[in-house]
Amino acid sequence: MKNILFLVLTSFIFFNCTAQEKSSKPKLVVGIVVDQMRYDYLTRFENHYGDGGFMRIINEGFNAKNNHYNYVPTATGPGHASIFTGTTPKYHGIIGNSWYDKENKTSVYCAGDDSYESVGTKSSAGEMSPHRMLTTTFTDENRLHTQFKGKTIGISIKDRGAVLPAGHTANAAYWYEGGKDGNWITSSFYRKELPKWAKDFNKSDFAKSYLKEWNTLYDLESYIESGDDENKFEGGFDGKKKATFPYDLKKLSKENGDYSILKSTPYGNSLVVDFAMEAIKGVDLGKDSYTDVLTVSFSSPDYVGHNFGVNSKEVQDTYIRLDKDLERFLNFLDTQVGKGEYTIFLTADHGAIDVPAYLKSKNIPAGYFDGKKFKTKLSEFSKSKFGKDLVEKIGYGDIFLDKEKIASLKLSETDVKQSFVDEIISYKHIYKVYTSNEIKNSSQHVGIEMLLHNGHNQKRSGDVIFVLEPSVISYGKTGSSHGTGYNFDTHIPLLFYGTGIAPGHTFERTNIIDIAPTMSALLGIAFPNGNTGNVVSAALKK
Repeated sequence: MKNILFLVLTSFIFFNCTAQEKSSKPKLVVGIVVDQMRYDYLTRFENHYGDGGFMRIINEGFNAKNNHYNYVPTATGPGHASIFTGTTPKYHGIIGNSWYDKENKTSVYCAGDDSYESVGTKSSAGEMSPHRMLTTTFTDENRLHTQFKGKTIGISIKDRGAVLPAGHTANAAYWYEGGKDGNWITSSFYRKELPKWAKDFNKSDFAKSYLKEWNTLYDLESYIESGDDENKFEGGFDGKKKATFPYDLKKLSKENGDYSILKSTPYGNSLVVDFAMEAIKGVDLGKDSYTDVLTVSFSSPDYVGHNFGVNSKEVQDTYIRLDKDLERFLNFLDTQVGKGEYTIFLTADHGAIDVPAYLKSKNIPAGYFDGKKFKTKLSEFSKSKFGKDLVEKIGYGDIFLDKEKIASLKLSETDVKQSFVDEIISYKHIYKVYTSNEIKNSSQHVGIEMLLHNGHNQKRSGDVIFVLEPSVISYGKTGSSHGTGYNFDTHIPLLFYGTGIAPGHTFERTNIIDIAPTMSALLGIAFPNGNTGNVVSAALKK
């Protein structure tokens, strides 16, 4: 009798544990990236958020409050690649949105690939693929693990925000072209034609419905967490003298790229949610025993931030409205996939700086760097020092030298690099300068040297690397930008929510490259092949 009871109890425990193990793996993982979202947007605008968007994820999920980028440059292409590969540009190779190809002597785009054709448009906007990303993503590893039965779809306003997260093995990636038609498109890398559900969406009035007035969701006077609506630090739209609410988007669209104007408004986020929900239904994501992955990148906050700046009413309204869109999306996932059947992470590809002109008006050290004058001055120095202009190209913080000219002059490449370092360090707004050898061989584990080391790809990066002073950018006098290794660019949100996630928070430092191994651990799959991140174990249920 005791043996029978023992067997019954053992069987109960075994099957109960097995059921728990199965339920800990989500049917759908949704990776959300908010372009240009600083961490403090979670706290600064908190009083305006409802209970169903950001706050639902925070209150019921896990909040890594000290999450950072551990490399430079902090830009969209590298950011999306790092989130999903679990490593830095040093290994995955996406060192910028664009960069100078030293071998072919030309500039290349991180997702560009003219060996494929556009699908859904007659323009070249669909000639894209992830071929320049050298390592796998956790989305790739999930496809491999499930024998390609688990599906992957990438969606974003920006092409690179859809292509890079979805990885090399995605079923599809879609992005918004805007222009005259306001259509979503893809590349022949994924498929020869748009699926019916996507065609139907393009034929609908979704995009047209957002060509309407953009005014603040709540009373403008209640937006006390941002600056004055009328100020001299914002760009605005062509056709409107002042960058102030409200904006008649239908009227302004004629001078601002037609449907492309939506990219620079919170309605771009709404359009992404609309399309993502149709994709989930159209592809039957989260409907079988194999985990699917949907990557969703909200690009519009970046366009709004670049145009109006970190401290603008427009940025605040964009995040308040994004909160509503997140609530709508979560409610849809509850119904379509099932509450408790999906896992979400939410992060950003970089932060942003307050408009330097605004900072200067408040006595905070800041300024602007003139790249054209810098190149002219450097070329003049080179001619004076070596008899020839040895500067082949200057990128974002990277100087590429002409190796053939250096060899023809029988000069030491090491000595030439050091000469440029010694010259540049004396220039205004220059903070640090290094040779590529110094960065490559750096053993620093903290500070700017560590960030430069992690962002330096030996085959793709420059020969001399320079860093601008804090709060100095190479950009126009209005709007915000990004790209540095300072905290306003590196400190970004990291939220986990849903199946397998332990509610809570941490102030321990986490890095952006920790997301991919954490998702891999949750799914029980291999880590991406270039992974250098760590599992955020506190976020996972034991």
